[in-house]
Amino acid sequence: MAQVGDKIPSAEITVIDKDGQKNVAASDYFAGKKVVLFALPGAFTPTCSEAHLPGFVVHYDDIIAKGVDAVACLSVNDAFVMKAWQAAQNAEHIAMVADGAAALTKALDLVLDTASFGGIRSQRYSMIVDNGEITSLNVEEGGGFEVSGADTILSQLG
Repeated sequence: MAQVGDKIPSAEITVIDKDGQKNVAASDYFAGKKVVLFALPGAFTPTCSEAHLPGFVVHYDDIIAKGVDAVACLSVNDAFVMKAWQAAQNAEHIAMVADGAAALTKALDLVLDTASFGGIRSQRYSMIVDNGEITSLNVEEGGGFEVSGADTILSQLG
């Protein structure tokens, strides 16, 4: 499993942000900036839509004010689903990271196998990535939502 001090791998991801949609190596996306990344099992799922993403939408300005360049949300979904979820959640300022083949999720060893529910998904977590290096990592246990929310990230940003 990924740990504090690890570098973000070069797995290919699709990023949907204010500049449009682009395929990029994750290592390139996170290089040269400070990013808060949070990941969740699936777009349009209950906890993800009712608590996890909304917390980062509400606290976006507070997070950016702490010297963060971008806030990004990752899910093992395709770019079309992530773009639709971004619009449905009024989250256009959050960069949506579509990890459709779970390449980054697997490279970070943060896979959640939900079996018949959805197959390979991402564990629920949040992290701070500074110039490609993980400086903080908060991985949820089981199906919980206790340590990966925006409040935790805000406290870790100081």
